[in-house]
Amino acid sequence: MALLSFKRKPTEMAETSAELEQFLQGYSIEVMPRTAGKIERFQNILPKETRVYIAHIEGTPIENMVETASRLASEGYTVMPHFPARIIKDKATLENWIDMYQGEADVKQALLLAGGVTAPHGVFENSMQLLETELFDAKGFDHLHVAGHPEGNKDIDPDGSLKKVDAALSWKQQFSERTDAKMALTTQFAFDARPIIDWVNGLKASGIDIPVHIGIAGPAKLQTLIKFAIACGVGPSLKVLQKRAMDVTKLLLPYEPIDVLTALAMHKAKNSDFNIDQVHFFPLGGIKTNANWVTDNGGRAGVPAAYS
Repeated sequence: MALLSFKRKPTEMAETSAELEQFLQGYSIEVMPRTAGKIERFQNILPKETRVYIAHIEGTPIENMVETASRLASEGYTVMPHFPARIIKDKATLENWIDMYQGEADVKQALLLAGGVTAPHGVFENSMQLLETELFDAKGFDHLHVAGHPEGNKDIDPDGSLKKVDAALSWKQQFSERTDAKMALTTQFAFDARPIIDWVNGLKASGIDIPVHIGIAGPAKLQTLIKFAIACGVGPSLKVLQKRAMDVTKLLLPYEPIDVLTALAMHKAKNSDFNIDQVHFFPLGGIKTNANWVTDNGGRAGVPAAYS
């Protein structure tokens, strides 16, 4: 797919580093049916061919999810709905969801994850069990993304270790080697580049070469980000927000992810084998705000040829 971009003022382009512009190419963004419903026309804020993930929160009817997918697909977007294992009752339900998505929006991409539910609603507990059904292969899915956790996940490893998370990553690596689908690790968001860099390098050292789509929280009020960060179990990089909250001069200013993205972009520019392939945005301060910020900082949407 071709890369597309909106025009920006020359002054805006001058303020953005070439490394950051390159790093933002092919970014993706996440929406929910509720937030998508507030956007009158996505083409006013997002270039066509942007990959748009549709987050499936517990309690959201599948019909609402499919309706959102259909709308986005009809407007020219690459749709990637979430399939949260713990809220899917059984294999028949999973197949029904897939059929609904494909019937209404010709969906061929999916993010498979455990989901933020403590007690499973049925037979599935994790994304690996969804993959083992072989339904996604049978239904012709060509992109299968799974979750990554740069700062660990206490829902998976309550003791604070990375034992179960690492074991799951090893399984997913083996699965990626025996499937024709293109896989990626779409990660939880973080606010500090150093833990992210260490985690990505650690993956490579352990033989995991699935491309990383790094999760980044978009511009938002500081209080909003802290609330989401605590709810989502963000680890050490939460200190970045807490430190900012202690600075009275910055407390009321919107947070922007310029520091973490610039640091990652500079590292990528100096280390071509660094395995972050794309940036995935969580628009916690609003879809329009996030999309405009990316455009103003040189981002272009669409899937790079090397990955599509």
